[in-house]
Amino acid sequence: MSGGDEVVVAPEEPVQPLEWKFSQVFGERAAGEEVQEVDIISAIEFDKSGDHLATGDRGGRVVLFERTDSKDQHGSRSDLERMDYSVNRHPEFRYKTEFQSHEPEFDYLKSLEIEEKINKIKWCQTANGAVFLLSTNDKTIKFWKVQEKKVKKISDMNIDSSKATGNGSIASSSNSSSSKPHLANGGPSDKSYSYLSNDFSFPPGGLPSLKLPSVVVSHETSLLARCRRVYAHAHDYHINSISNNSDGETFISADDLRINLWNLEISSQSFNIVDVKPANMEDLTEVITSAEFHPTHCNTLAYSSSKGSIRLVDLRQSALCDSHAKLFEEQEAPGSRSFFTEIIASISDIKFAKDGRYILSRDYMTLKLWDINMDSGPVATYRVHEHLRPRLCDLYENDSIFDKFECCLSGDGSRVSTGSYSNLFRVFGCAPGSTEATTLEASKNPMRRQVPTPSRPSRSIGNSITRVVRRGAENTGVDANGNSFDFTTKLLHLAWHPSENSIACAAANSLYMYYA
Repeated sequence: MSGGDEVVVAPEEPVQPLEWKFSQVFGERAAGEEVQEVDIISAIEFDKSGDHLATGDRGGRVVLFERTDSKDQHGSRSDLERMDYSVNRHPEFRYKTEFQSHEPEFDYLKSLEIEEKINKIKWCQTANGAVFLLSTNDKTIKFWKVQEKKVKKISDMNIDSSKATGNGSIASSSNSSSSKPHLANGGPSDKSYSYLSNDFSFPPGGLPSLKLPSVVVSHETSLLARCRRVYAHAHDYHINSISNNSDGETFISADDLRINLWNLEISSQSFNIVDVKPANMEDLTEVITSAEFHPTHCNTLAYSSSKGSIRLVDLRQSALCDSHAKLFEEQEAPGSRSFFTEIIASISDIKFAKDGRYILSRDYMTLKLWDINMDSGPVATYRVHEHLRPRLCDLYENDSIFDKFECCLSGDGSRVSTGSYSNLFRVFGCAPGSTEATTLEASKNPMRRQVPTPSRPSRSIGNSITRVVRRGAENTGVDANGNSFDFTTKLLHLAWHPSENSIACAAANSLYMYYA
């Protein structure tokens, strides 16, 4: 600048690591209690508002939770400002309802058993006080509507149990105004009202009059889940992903070799938009592992592969998107190839950041953050399982190396999280200059496994993009507390609240929630 003035840029304050606290647990296991296979949680999803949370399990059930703390905040803004505790409360949820989404099936043509396990749940747009969601197992996607209905009750039956004859059977009508039990939804409320029982006897001369019962709508409500549509018979292989489009009308479903585009209103047909199946199956080298629509651009979607690559697809280019718009993959270091290289490179989950600028991917060893404007490599790599590298042979023998861990981003994009073994999950800061790498346990004391975690200095690429490598706790074969890892307890599924620092994660059949 003129006059020799220098502009001094103040260094950015380093982002402080969050201190996570236990909030709630649903389905907590008692000490020594055996977990039933059907109760193990297999999917977790917040809706866009963060006021609803859904979980699916291996028994084909979907359980819905609703937020309670935000509903309790009544009164004017000035009143709420005086009660600072109301504004700063962490999210609290309560059980809302559950329903059986899928049942076990059998494909007679292929002699194949189709299990009821829920693979994915996605929330759709709400309407008229009802919530809508998609759920899928390996083969069939269902569209559910969950709505509060007022309970109808039968009252004023023209029968009085006090004038019964015989073995408690009803003998005469009654016009008395005495209070009578309501019959919810037409069901009998008491055995004395079973007036059509075998020992029923008419009084001499018969009943003087016959009155129809009146139906009254009570103030009580019950939640009713109805399956509106079933999207079936479109996938030869197991469905691994479903994702809603931002247009609110369409969604995609992905299996190992194909991605189909559906209209929510039409269940009888879908359009195949990606097909990686070779003419000869012996030439198959990679499969699709995950797929997701861009959060705001309805023409853009991304899918990941078992070779560790992510392809960005533009639906405006072609009806069949076999050619990608962009390819994101990291070149492997020379001489680093081993028998396990391709297995651990397979991406198990991808998620777009809320603004659509970044994609987070999870492979067996790492979390990677990709800038969709830069396809030369990830902008940050977070090492989650580096301490397991010497044990890859053992992990291969017990099939743990094929475990599919999910990942998630915070609403503001400043942090990422994923699960690990021994019911641990990790939170990494991805803001510039952040060295946050926190290891937490899915228990009522999440921070008890904490140890100081060293981080590598980041190296700059260009002027504004920094490629970072961050490590978790890397003691060989032991967790952060010095205990040996338990590969039978793994935290595969977790979700970050869309607008607050709150994480829901599944440890077997228990749903744990934390806030910071």
